[in-house]
Formats: sequence, structure tokens, C-alpha cells
Amino acid sequence: MSRALLLLALAACATDTTSPDTAADTADSGDGSLTDPLSMPGTPTLDPSDFPTSAQCAKCHPDQVAQWSTSNHAYAIVDPLFQVLVSVRQGDFEGKQDRFCTQCHSAIGVRGGEIAPGFSFDALSPVVDEGVTCLACHATTSVERDYNSGLVLDPAAPYHGPIADPTGNSFHASAPLDDFSGARFCGACHDVIEPSGLDLERPYYEWEESPAALEGQTCQDCHMPETTGKAATDGPERTVHDHRFVGIENPFGDADVAARIDTLLAQAAAVDLVLPDGVARGDVLPVTVDVTNLIAGHNLPTGSTFIRELWIELVVTDAEGTVLYESGTLGDDGDLRGYWSVSDPYGDPDLVTFGSGFIDADGEPTLFPWRATEHWSAAIPPGYQRASTYFVPTSAAAAGPIDVAVRLRLRPASPHLLRTAGLDDHIPDLPIYELAGAEGSVEAW
Repeated sequence: MSRALLLLALAACATDTTSPDTAADTADSGDGSLTDPLSMPGTPTLDPSDFPTSAQCAKCHPDQVAQWSTSNHAYAIVDPLFQVLVSVRQGDFEGKQDRFCTQCHSAIGVRGGEIAPGFSFDALSPVVDEGVTCLACHATTSVERDYNSGLVLDPAAPYHGPIADPTGNSFHASAPLDDFSGARFCGACHDVIEPSGLDLERPYYEWEESPAALEGQTCQDCHMPETTGKAATDGPERTVHDHRFVGIENPFGDADVAARIDTLLAQAAAVDLVLPDGVARGDVLPVTVDVTNLIAGHNLPTGSTFIRELWIELVVTDAEGTVLYESGTLGDDGDLRGYWSVSDPYGDPDLVTFGSGFIDADGEPTLFPWRATEHWSAAIPPGYQRASTYFVPTSAAAAGPIDVAVRLRLRPASPHLLRTAGLDDHIPDLPIYELAGAEGSVEAW
């Protein structure tokens, strides 16, 4: 039996429920291909050539395009991990579900017919290859639903944004749209529900019940902070929004994005240690680690929690530096020493993680959501605290005091997943963020 006792709130660790009403949005087109009248239409509902590329937009909006070009929105289609996951899904469904993941990653490509069953990433036009490009948002006329590419796009309509009095120009008509300032606008793509009804990514759903929602704070307040500048080169100085969409990934290695990630994560969590005053050598030392989610708007972690890794690293040493106990340290392959470890599977029985994972119909873990029947999650809701108690043996202690060090660590993906995807070359580039930590000592006699 594991020496660690993980105290979880029932609601936080329960298996995610499915959303059967959303399954009605998708249908079989007749040849087995997945369709949706809004986001995966049976026949194209727009023409990609009607959408300008970011280079064209940059002529008048250079600052916004420069910021966007460092973002995950610009990386949405060219991300090699995303492309591998889509190719695996292609193989599993013989191309019939090729448009499901891409309906958000390139709504223009899917609705415009370029991304069709059996498509190739190499054959996409420039504007489709830009993924979540400028007009993927600014050609929005309304939000039909808050998941699975729920934005209504019309490139012939005025380009929309949050500015109440946009400056007129000869290139396109402009108009305000209240939806741009709301969290539901972001939920339209960032909440994802599988055709089976399995909840996959639900940050907007989390936000709806969060302290941030009660206080009127939206996704944009943190991920598109306000600044002073020009919305266009010939426009007036005004309040504008940052277009880097900072999260935890920095796909292009931009130094400014890296600094903004550090600032964002510095406010994400708190870690506290609860220790006894002392312990007799040979007795078990109880160490409790309290992790609190300080994010007001969503779970910790959120989004693609099945890809991201958030975990506790705990190291206990005696006064001579001898390691008495460790959990959350990495194996020789760089992986956490849990189920997916190759070098040391289940080598860390006390491992505490806060991500999520999938279980298939046979009760076995799977990396791929479309093969899953369950999605379990250990993410921490906004404002909640999770307590984990470890029972540390002290018989090997040569001298006191006994020192305890804990860190809460986060990385965008696991080396195992990249290795499985054949992306070994990307593993050295995986950052590990230190969200919070604590240290303490216990007298030993």
C-alpha cells in the first residue's frame, strides 16, 4: 500500500460527466463522416480566399499581428504534436473525424472545405495554415454556442471587436460586438466536447461557477490584458488588448512571452507545509502538503489537462544531506515515475498529480480521448485547497534536523507523450515551471 494518503474533495476527483445533449450537434453525413451544420458543414459555407492573411492585416495592425505571431493561436495548425494527434485519429476513423479537432484549430479551413476527410496538412492554403488567424475571431458575427467552434463567421460583414467607436477606414467596415468582451466568446472554442458527449476541455464551464465570474472578471482580463496603444496605425491612442494570449506554452520561444508566463504563474498557486515539531528516529514522519488554487477563473490546471502535467515534488533529507524520501522526482527518461514511465513504471507509488487522464472501455488508461469512455480529473477548482499527506520513514536518518522541501511543478506536456508521437527532438525544449514551494525542518531525536 502507498505511504501517501491523498485527501481529495469528492467533486474534484470524480470522473467527468458526459454531455449527451452536445452529441446531437454532430451527425453522420451519409458516408460516415462527422458533420455539424455550424462548424463541420457537409458542404462549404464560406470561401477561405475571402479571408485576408495576417500579413495583409499587419499593414494596418502591425502591433497586434506581431503579438499574435508569438501565440498559440498562430501555432494552432502547425503544432507538430497536434498534427500527430490528428493523424492518429485519422487512422482510427479512416478520415471520417478529420474535422473534429480542426474545427477550432482552423475554423476557416474546415468551413471552407480545405480540411475535409483525408486532408493533408501539407496542402493547406496560407490563411488556413495560420490556424486561429485574425479573422477567425474578428469575422465573428455572433456566438451560437459555448463549445466546439461555436462562433458564427461572415467575412463579408463588418470586422468586429470590442471597441465601441472604431475608426473608419477604406479597407473594411468595422463595428463593435459585445460578445468580444465576454468569456463565452472564448468558450466557443476552448470548451471541447467529444462526439460521444465526453467532456474534454471545459475552462469556460469552470469559469461559469467561479469567483471570477461572480466578480465580473473574464478570460480576457488575464489572457488579453489592457494596455494603451493604437488599434490601427492611423487610429487614435486608446485602450487596446494584448494579442499574445499568454497561457503556459511559448511555442516560438519568445523572451517577452516567457516573462509574461512567469508573471502569470507566479499568481497561480500557493504551497504550505504542515510538519510536527519533532520525530523520533525510526518513527514515521507525517508531512502534509497543502496546495491552493489561487486562480479565480478556472481549475488548476485547466484546458488540455490530459496533456499537461502538474505535480508535487517532495524531497526529505537529514542534516548530512542523505535523502530519506523523495516523490515527484523524474526518472532517467525525464518522465514522472508513474503509469506511463518506461524507465521506472510505478516507481513512485506516492506520486501526486493534478492533471487528468482517460480510461477506455476495458478499464485501461489511454492517451487518446476518442478511445476513452471516462475522463478522470484531479484538477483543483478555483480557491480550493488540496491536502496530500506523506508518511516518511526516518530509520535511515544519520542526524537531525530533518529538512523537508516541496515544489509544485508544471510542464506543458509529458516526455512520454512526445516520445509516443515520435517527437523526441522536442523533449529538451519542454520547460518545467515552479509555481510555488516551501521548506521546513523537524527535530529528530
